[in-house]
Amino acid sequence: MKKVTVSICTGTTCYLMGGAHLLTINERLDPSTLDSVEFKGAHCLGLCSNESNGKPPFVKVNEHLVSDATLNKVLDAIRKELKEIQHVS
Repeated sequence: MKKVTVSICTGTTCYLMGGAHLLTINERLDPSTLDSVEFKGAHCLGLCSNESNGKPPFVKVNEHLVSDATLNKVLDAIRKELKEIQHVS
């Protein structure tokens, strides 16, 4: 089964603007889906330099960018990706 990859930027700006709090997201995810999701910390995703990317903190859920990321925004993006994976299978 394909996994959803969640890359949380932990660069200084993202970390200070809420990225640190996002590192606890696995605690908020339904335990039955944890095997389908892979979490990674990313030293820096390099997205702050381009204003068109939005505001930090940044998270990538597979290839989808979540800017101004909150736990709820990231959880919604993960759920959407899980549905797409299940739909394709």
